[in-house]
Amino acid sequence: MTTIHDQAMNYVYQQVLQRLLSFFSRAERTALQLMIQRLVVSAGGIERIGDFKVMSIQSGTLDSCYTLALLRAAQLSIASRAPATFQLRVATLRLSGTSSAALENIHRTNAALFLYDDPRVELLMVDNREILPFNHLAPISEAGRESNRLNLLMVGHQRAWEGPLDLWDDGYLTTGEFYGQIARWDNGVDALISSETPRQQKQFLDGLKRAAQKASLGTLNYNVAGFDGLFAMLDDLGSDYFREFYAGHEYAQWRPAGRFEACRRTTNIDIHDMVVGKLEERWPLLTEFLGVQLDEMAAHLSDSEFVSPTIAAHLRGLQACVVSGDSYEIGIAEYLQRALVMMRRKQVPERFCELALESFGNPAAMVDRRLQAADEALKTLGLTETQLICLLFAPFVDGGAGLERFLRSCHPGMLVAMPDLHKAMQGHQVAEQVMQWMVDVSGLPVSLIGTLYRMKPVTVEDSIAVEDPPNDDADVIGELSAGH
Repeated sequence: MTTIHDQAMNYVYQQVLQRLLSFFSRAERTALQLMIQRLVVSAGGIERIGDFKVMSIQSGTLDSCYTLALLRAAQLSIASRAPATFQLRVATLRLSGTSSAALENIHRTNAALFLYDDPRVELLMVDNREILPFNHLAPISEAGRESNRLNLLMVGHQRAWEGPLDLWDDGYLTTGEFYGQIARWDNGVDALISSETPRQQKQFLDGLKRAAQKASLGTLNYNVAGFDGLFAMLDDLGSDYFREFYAGHEYAQWRPAGRFEACRRTTNIDIHDMVVGKLEERWPLLTEFLGVQLDEMAAHLSDSEFVSPTIAAHLRGLQACVVSGDSYEIGIAEYLQRALVMMRRKQVPERFCELALESFGNPAAMVDRRLQAADEALKTLGLTETQLICLLFAPFVDGGAGLERFLRSCHPGMLVAMPDLHKAMQGHQVAEQVMQWMVDVSGLPVSLIGTLYRMKPVTVEDSIAVEDPPNDDADVIGELSAGH
C-alpha cells in the first residue's frame, strides 16, 4: 500500500474508534483500558504486541458482537499510540441452525467496525470442516447440512429414552472441534478471547464432557471451572471427535490439508469480568452503531445456541405426548416453566418473560405453533416429526433394547417385523421394504443404525438443574391444560 493510502486508512480507523468510544460508558472505557493492559501483558510487552494474534468466535449473538466491538476498540486504541497492534482472527462456525439473521448481524458488525480489508484482521468461517473466507451470502453447503444432520442424530440417539433431553450435544462436539482446529490454522493464534460468564463456560465444558462420553471418547476428568483448561481438554479428545460413529464410512476431513500447526500454542484470555453494564445500556451500541437486529425474546429464551427455542419447545411437547403419555400442551408448559425460571435467574427484563408467556402460553395458537415448529425443524435440521419422535425414543442403541417399546407406542404394525429389524441392525440382508422403513423413520442409513446398535447408551445426569419455580410460573401448566 502507498503512504497516502495508509494515511487515509489510518484516518478512517481513527474515525471508527472515536465513534465506537462515543457509545461507551465511563465504566466501559475503564474496562477497555484494563483489557488493553491484559492483552499487552499476555503478549509479553508492548514491543511484542505486533506479533500477537488473538481469536474471537463470532456467532452473531448480542454477546459475540459486543465482544468483537470491545476487541476492535482495543486493537485501534493500541494502534493509535504504538507502532503496531495485535492481529485479530474472527472465526464463525456454520451450522444448519445458523440463521440468515445471525449472518447478517456478523456482516453488519464487520462492516461497521471496518474489519473488511484490514490486513490486521482475518475473517474466516468453517463449513463442513473446510476453512473459508467469511461470506455472509454463502448458504451452508449441502454436504455440511447433511453432516450436521447425521451428527445430531448419532449423538442424540446415544441416550436412554427416559434420560434428559440433551439431544443437541453434537453442537458441543462440533464447536469444541472447531475451537481446536481453527486455533491451529495457518500459523495458529496466541490466545482465544472468551467473554462468556463462568456459568456459560461451565455449561459448555459440562456439555462437551457429556457429548464426549456419548461419542465413546472416554471420560474427561477435568475439574477446571472455566476455559483456562479448554485446550488441554480438546487435545485429549484428539483431532476427530466423531471418529467412533463413522469408522469405515467416508466423511470430510479438516482442510485445506497441510495448513494446520502440529503444535498449538493457544492460551485463553478471559475478559468476562470486563463486560460491564446491562444489556439495555449496550443496546444503542449494538443497534445504532453495529446494526445488530435480533429477536430479543428468542435470544433471552434460549439457553443453548445450538437449537432454536421453537424447536426445543416442540421437542418437549412431543416428548410429553408420545413418550410420557401426557399432552403436547403439557410439554410446552413445562418448557416454558423452565425457561421462565432461567430467564428470571439471569435477571432478564420482565417484558421478555411476558413476551415468552404470550408466545408459548396461548392454547388457542398451539396447533399452528406445532405446525410451524415442525416446518422449522424440517427446514433447518432436515428432520421430520416422525424422525424427531424416533430420536426421543432412542430405540437402536444397546442392541435395540428400546425397539419394542418404540414400536408398540408409535408403529404397532411393525411389531411383526421386529426379528427382521434386529437382523438388519446386525448387518444381515432383509427385505428392501424393511430397510427403507428404517431409513424413513430414523433419518439414518441402516449402516449407521447398526453402529448405534453396537453402542451402549450413555447415562448422564441432567446438566441443567432447575429449582422449584415460583407459583405464578407453575400455574402455566394448569392454565394450558385447562385450555384443551
